[in-house]
Amino acid sequence: MAEYSKKDGNENVHIVMLPFLAQGHLIPFLALAKQIQQTTSFKITIVTTPSNIQHIKHYYYDHNHIHLAELPFNPTEHGLPPNSDNTKNLSSLDAMLKLTMASLSLEDPFRSLISKIKEEEGHSLLCIISDVFVGWANNVAKSFGIKNITFTTCGAYGTLAYISIWSNLPHINSDSDEFSIPGFPQNYKFHRSHMHRTLRETDGSCDWSKFILSQVQLSMKSDGWICNTAEEIENLGLELLRKYFINLPVWSVGPLLQPLALQGKEHGKGLEPCIEWLDLKDERSVLYICFGSQNTISASQMMALAEGLEQSGRSFIWVIRPPFGFDINAEFNGDEWLPKGFEERMKNTQKGLLVHQWGPQMDILSHKSIAAFLSHCGWNSVLESLSYGVPFIGWPLAAEQVYNAKMLEEELGVSVMLTATVESVISGEEVKNVIDMVMDQQSGKGKEMKVKAEEIAVLMREATTQNGEVKGSSIRAIDDFVKVILQN
Repeated sequence: MAEYSKKDGNENVHIVMLPFLAQGHLIPFLALAKQIQQTTSFKITIVTTPSNIQHIKHYYYDHNHIHLAELPFNPTEHGLPPNSDNTKNLSSLDAMLKLTMASLSLEDPFRSLISKIKEEEGHSLLCIISDVFVGWANNVAKSFGIKNITFTTCGAYGTLAYISIWSNLPHINSDSDEFSIPGFPQNYKFHRSHMHRTLRETDGSCDWSKFILSQVQLSMKSDGWICNTAEEIENLGLELLRKYFINLPVWSVGPLLQPLALQGKEHGKGLEPCIEWLDLKDERSVLYICFGSQNTISASQMMALAEGLEQSGRSFIWVIRPPFGFDINAEFNGDEWLPKGFEERMKNTQKGLLVHQWGPQMDILSHKSIAAFLSHCGWNSVLESLSYGVPFIGWPLAAEQVYNAKMLEEELGVSVMLTATVESVISGEEVKNVIDMVMDQQSGKGKEMKVKAEEIAVLMREATTQNGEVKGSSIRAIDDFVKVILQN
């Protein structure tokens, strides 16, 4: 990383970072904060709500130069349970919508915080980096005459597709199940069946639509966008995002990843059981299955997945939670949601390891025994898997995940989409066939995907590496971002 000397006056620059109230957003913000701090001598403050502050302090906070500031927020005043100011603590779409709408109430306390910082540090050059879903921060920044940068924690392709489809609702005026999205070439087709039900059924008047549109429109008035991706892996997405959507600088600074050292610490669990089990397996012989920290599949899909796994005879490690419609943080009932005797058979044959609630994902993905990742295609998981050259079986469930899965398959050639959403009907035989194709990495499609995934892993490392005077694209992007911040 390039270093910016304090003698340049950079110690008087203060970056205030405001993430959205979701685990998948907090982690990239923390990684970005560390990236900027290591590159510069800027003061950095991460601003969020009480429970998120405690979570950061307990699990992630290991950097003396990054400060934390708390915004007052009482979830019960918004019809939510206590300490539920992060989407990971919520199990229903209704509760997530309540929290999303409640996040708008943070504008006034945030404005007061910025006013206080301005008063105490009148000489400082302030800049707010805010989540794309916290667009109101732009109003606050402009009212104080300071810069505001929008940070999308997703990739460029997924960001553009997600925002464009919510903004334009192209499927409403399409007689076909396939349709184009404004901003993408006409031959790029998206399918109605891959859409989340809320998006598929909206006419633009629902609260989700109103929230997304209002916050994105405000974010588009910022002074530039930061994207958690790399030029080398998202050439098309970045080109389209810049050309069609944003007439602003777009800095691709990724991949921003959670340090391996924090994996076990996050949930207070040791890594040993998972890793010891993987150590017994042959190289590239295990399928890793996880649907992220907030997603799960339906009970019938869970049954079909288990049947397909057993039919394939392949080794697997499955981070498993209760199915859709149940509290995903509750105890798992294998007798009800899995084939009779499935867990016991997998244990006896050593073919499968079921990990309840949480697994050390990056430690698993980096293990030599892992051949492929059956994933919801959340962007953090995508970057983590690609960084280790692990190809995908895509099963997107929500948010921009289906667009990530489409990009991985059609643009990068490192994934095959098995199905999408919790509403789809899937059979054990379909599961088996896709697993067999992707896990056979000695020939055919599986081999092609593995080769491409390993090539992308190299490109991602190069993007964040500096050799002498030669800087990777993401380092150059950080340098350019810093120059813009220093411009009065």
